[in-house]
Amino acid sequence: MAGKTLALVELMRPKNMILAAITVPLGAHFGINGDWSANDGMAVVVQIFTVLTFMGAGNAMNDIKDAAIDLVAHPARPLPSERITETEAKRFVGVLWFLSVGSMLTGAFFLHSNGDAWWPLTTIYVIAVALMLTYDLGPETKTKGLIGNVSISLMVAAVIGYGAATIGSMNSLVFWVAMVVFFTNLAREVVKDCQDMLADEGERMTLPMKIGAENARMTAYVMIMAGLVCLYIPYWQGPFNLNQLLYQTPAILVLITLNGPLFKAEDARVSMRIRVAMLLGLLGFMLTMVM
Repeated sequence: MAGKTLALVELMRPKNMILAAITVPLGAHFGINGDWSANDGMAVVVQIFTVLTFMGAGNAMNDIKDAAIDLVAHPARPLPSERITETEAKRFVGVLWFLSVGSMLTGAFFLHSNGDAWWPLTTIYVIAVALMLTYDLGPETKTKGLIGNVSISLMVAAVIGYGAATIGSMNSLVFWVAMVVFFTNLAREVVKDCQDMLADEGERMTLPMKIGAENARMTAYVMIMAGLVCLYIPYWQGPFNLNQLLYQTPAILVLITLNGPLFKAEDARVSMRIRVAMLLGLLGFMLTMVM
């Protein structure tokens, strides 16, 4: 039983969910400029649970859909290793969706009760669900290369906006932080497709398959530069000062030095470093607000 429970948890890909657990309160923090109340804290906790169960359901659905590919690419995952059955995985997905929708509706109800705008929370959630379902089910955007990468990156970036919507507060900073996350995650998705070209053959038509791995890596670097531009704008146009850009130095250095590893086709290393840069960038925004 313990082994099966562990396999179900692994199906959710908890490492990928860590960033989401951090990002929801960060989005809220950016939305209210760090001016927290006890009610805000409780609302954010509920919506962290919403996002974690949403992402867990999506990751599990992805593993169910990719079971054949993972036999080659990731044979140790729960389904190809036969630690759980497909039926058990589908039941688990149903439970996760029920919990996620229920906690989202709870958050919307309390926003409405407090006289705050509830519709941004619901709207972002519904859009994210649509992106998730069209990614894995019809029309299966995950098999269509760049459009699938865009869908995933929109979902990741939407967590920032969702965090702000959790406490009924949206502003320009939330938008630009979300755009940083979008472009850097999009670059990471393209690089991961370069890494998985052999395993994806016959199953997906990814950007590297269409334009070649080298051109795809160059495209990913352009996306990284777009993310850097979005990171710069809050320090140029406000609400921050240009000299506070110093707090983003670690993230900037990690991103601008990725051209070498990309040229050498070190895809796994680049993917990991982009994730690190995303965390450093979010930390940089936090430091800017408190220093």
